[in-house]
Amino acid sequence: MTTDLPLHVCMVSNTAWSIYNYRHGVLHALRARGVAITVIAPKDRTFALLEQMGVRCIDLVVASKGTNPLEDLKLLATLRAHYRSLKPDVVFHYTIKPNIYGSVAAALAGVKSIAVTTGLGYVFIQESMAARVARRLYRFAFRFPREVWFLNRDDLDAFRGESLLVHPERAQLLNGEGIDLTMYAPDVPAASKPTIDFILIGRLLWDKGVGEYVEAARALRARYPHARFKLLGPVGVANPSAISQADIDGWQREGIVEYLGEAHDVRPHIAQGDCVVLPSYREGVPRTLLEASSMARPIVATDVPGCREVVDDGATGLLCKARDAADLTARLAAMIDMGPDARHAMGARGREKMITEFDERHVVDRYFTTLARLTGREWTAA
Repeated sequence: MTTDLPLHVCMVSNTAWSIYNYRHGVLHALRARGVAITVIAPKDRTFALLEQMGVRCIDLVVASKGTNPLEDLKLLATLRAHYRSLKPDVVFHYTIKPNIYGSVAAALAGVKSIAVTTGLGYVFIQESMAARVARRLYRFAFRFPREVWFLNRDDLDAFRGESLLVHPERAQLLNGEGIDLTMYAPDVPAASKPTIDFILIGRLLWDKGVGEYVEAARALRARYPHARFKLLGPVGVANPSAISQADIDGWQREGIVEYLGEAHDVRPHIAQGDCVVLPSYREGVPRTLLEASSMARPIVATDVPGCREVVDDGATGLLCKARDAADLTARLAAMIDMGPDARHAMGARGREKMITEFDERHVVDRYFTTLARLTGREWTAA
């Protein structure tokens, strides 16, 4: 089947910056093949960057923190109206609320959709009423997408274990969302420097283990005065686990951490660091760790779903227990004590792992083959 009309894809998320930053390679490949793309997400600074790529952007109100059913029904109705108006060939949903309400909205509008579970977050970390309701909503909503993509085996097994997949044959496992090996190329570290710099990159959430990172930094600064502990990422985001600016200010006054703000391009910060840290409670496959390993930086992360897929303990980084500041402290101390040569060798092995297992081109191929199958278009990725 062929047509003269360009294929039209919608991508829907609770943040536009996540689509721009995490799926930049996919966006570029789709646009290069003439695919029309509409991003539907809350407006932020990346709208302009997306529009420069030829991507249409539509502002969307998503109450990520909220559990008000009226707000969620409004989100469903808004997405249904967009899909009926835009008539996309396929919609890709990312993050919890777009996955749940967008999947239902697409079915009501008669549009094909794919749900991409980018990480289970509080739904499987907490045992709150909101988490239990979210699991029930997942079970209902995930009967509608043509496929449900999982970024790691643990998340897929969690959904299967709780019987949240009405159509288990539609579940597909991706090895993360890949990394552009050229964009995130190794950067030669300084031959010698007076400090060892750790950096935690991402949304500043308690669930990311920021509290444990600060505790470890407080303990280590006394033993290793040349160690520096940095934070990079947005504060006060729309998430139940968000850390406040007041928390950051207090830690900085205490001299424990240095807050670097936000950055469009994290590469200079990774390049200046000696080790990237992510003590998260649970992840999909964390982008920041892929970026760090691709740039040949060693990692300290928690032994949890998502992180353990990226880090080979003792080879490309060190794994610690989740929610355990003392264990994180011990791993960070081990990273300091091993010296620069051992850290560089660890980072080099991480780069090789990215080349072998996480090349973004494989993910781009998955998008193209899926679109070909769902739309009948006779093309695949270049």
